[in-house]
Amino acid sequence: MPDTKNTDILTEEAETVKKPAAKKAAGKKAAAVKDAAEKTVKKAAGKIVKAAEDTEKAVKAAAEKAEKTAEAGEKAVKATAQKAKKAVKAAAEKAAESTEKAVEAVKAPKARKPRKAAEKAEEKAEVPAPENAGEKAAEAAGEAVAAVYTAPAENAPEAAAEQPTAAPEEAAPEVENVPAEAADIPAENETAAEAPQEETMIDAENEPAEEVPAAPQLPEPRRSVAFIGSECYPFVKTGGLGDVMYALPRALIKQNCDVKVILPRYKCIPWKYQEKMVYKGAFDMDLCADGRKYYVGIMEYEMDGVVYDFIDNEEFFTAGNPYISLVDDIPKFCYFGKAALAALNYLNWIPDVIHCHDWQAGLVPVYLRTLFAGTPLANAKTVFTIHNLRFQGIYNIKTIKYWSNLPDYVFNKDALKQGYEDANMLKGGLAYADMITTVSHTYAGEIQTPFYGEKLDAHLRYHSGKMRGIVNGIDVDIWNSATDKRLPVNYDIGNVLPGKKANKKALQESLGLKVDDHMFVIGLISRLTDQKGLDLVNAIIPDIMDEHTQVVVLGTGDKRYEDSFRYYEEAYKTRVCSNIMYDENRAHLIYAGSDALLVPSLFEPCGLTQLIAMRYGTVPIVRETGGLKDTVQPYNMYTNDGNGFTFDNYDAGLLLDAINRAKTLYFTNRWCWDEMVQRDMAVDVSWDLSAASYRSVYLELKP
Repeated sequence: MPDTKNTDILTEEAETVKKPAAKKAAGKKAAAVKDAAEKTVKKAAGKIVKAAEDTEKAVKAAAEKAEKTAEAGEKAVKATAQKAKKAVKAAAEKAAESTEKAVEAVKAPKARKPRKAAEKAEEKAEVPAPENAGEKAAEAAGEAVAAVYTAPAENAPEAAAEQPTAAPEEAAPEVENVPAEAADIPAENETAAEAPQEETMIDAENEPAEEVPAAPQLPEPRRSVAFIGSECYPFVKTGGLGDVMYALPRALIKQNCDVKVILPRYKCIPWKYQEKMVYKGAFDMDLCADGRKYYVGIMEYEMDGVVYDFIDNEEFFTAGNPYISLVDDIPKFCYFGKAALAALNYLNWIPDVIHCHDWQAGLVPVYLRTLFAGTPLANAKTVFTIHNLRFQGIYNIKTIKYWSNLPDYVFNKDALKQGYEDANMLKGGLAYADMITTVSHTYAGEIQTPFYGEKLDAHLRYHSGKMRGIVNGIDVDIWNSATDKRLPVNYDIGNVLPGKKANKKALQESLGLKVDDHMFVIGLISRLTDQKGLDLVNAIIPDIMDEHTQVVVLGTGDKRYEDSFRYYEEAYKTRVCSNIMYDENRAHLIYAGSDALLVPSLFEPCGLTQLIAMRYGTVPIVRETGGLKDTVQPYNMYTNDGNGFTFDNYDAGLLLDAINRAKTLYFTNRWCWDEMVQRDMAVDVSWDLSAASYRSVYLELKP
């Protein structure tokens, strides 16, 4: 049997010998694995370092590209701004050049185009292309610049901010897109047009587009004015006072005045105005010396920025005509003057100035300084305007004292008293007013003489220190030959010659006169009374009627003059037309179709017909009195200036001489006549200058 013990020993020794060898082999293997691992780690680390270096290089390259892109975008913006500026400048210069040419064409005095050519030229002049083109070019250019500034300025910084943190492969494409967008935006009109308007501001370093001039500021300080008068267009009108009461308040608004007009609420006021009046309140007012009270209602109407307050009382204002007779009118206007002041107190509207007109408002300054002396209204100053000194509101003292309840001391020779027994409402207003105005400079001087003073010349000389003369204007929106819908053919200073020829033909056809554009047509639009010089006209009609002259008369008045002109129409058929009426449409056509207009007045405080005639290119033939002298400069054949024909003394022979001088120039030197026509149309006859003068008067009283 084998020895089991020895066998075990040998086996144990063999195992002992094998263990070191295995350990040694395992150590070698581990060392090899370790070396391999170290090599792998080193290799991986090298790759990582290289990848980091590549990433850093890519980031730097992307940053450099972004910087170049930003520089390119900035250059593109500057280039676009310069292009926009040049485009705006070119468009503005083109528009200015076109406008200048149009103005020169309008001002050209010797232009004589055929009617069709003139109409075509007028149509072209009316096309607003030059101005709109300039505005659109400026707007488009500004929007284009805005689009360039907005789009790249918003996109480029975002892209630049995203570059450092983005992966290298994605960063480069985003940066490369920025310059492409910057280059595209200025070239695409659609993108520029979509840019918001408010983002069109240009950096201070680049020159901004020219600013639109601001609207002219109203003069300071602001003043409040209350007009008090007996009539006002379009509510009720019988003469020039109604035109002034309508037009002057509207013009004063442009002079920074707050204006309220106070009128009687006559029953004859058209219903289309009455139905829109707003009730503002009512009260009972003490009026008469025996304590009798009367109702005062206030109805308000607003139009064109002017507030009209109507005094309502059916007992006084139910008649169909504003003026009836002194028996009715004296109580009516004693009531109206006091009610107007009471209404201002009731409404708590205290004006700086109260502007009174003619004798119907004559007691207002007297009331203000006596019966209203203790009220807030007493702080207001008063201006009294004389429109026609002939009408004064004279009645016996007893009646006026009863209806006004004024104290006895105002009925003295320096205030209301006229003669021994009468009171003069106009005279009282002049005495108590803070300032007196008349409607022309010449008339202000004339009424201080016995011939024109209507027995108040001494009173007016005494108060001459507070008297001013301000010429009236006319409403140039109503009286505008370029827009007048009553004319068959409209015209302005640029095409006045063919325009007047067309209207002359229409006038001749409509009135049954011989149609001949070579005729010298004389217009006469007037009340047919002595004051308007109709006795002079009546005396010379046979002397001026020849085969080259036509006369057109429009108006009503004294029966003897109406009958005289009816006779002349029958005696000179196809050459004289007597329209014994007043027709507004026909008046406009006479102004436009006549060559000359007669205004030979005995006296004329201001006169509106000569102003309207000049507005329509019709040459006035006037007597040198009042406003006629202030507004019409006599023609001088040696210097070729002046805008009408005049005569001084009230004489029929001198009127005939003035008409013959006008006819001579018309037939022998048409070039000079046409220049005078254009000078007349260029005269500023609006209310703007007059309103500025009235504002100066208000400031003189209330600095």
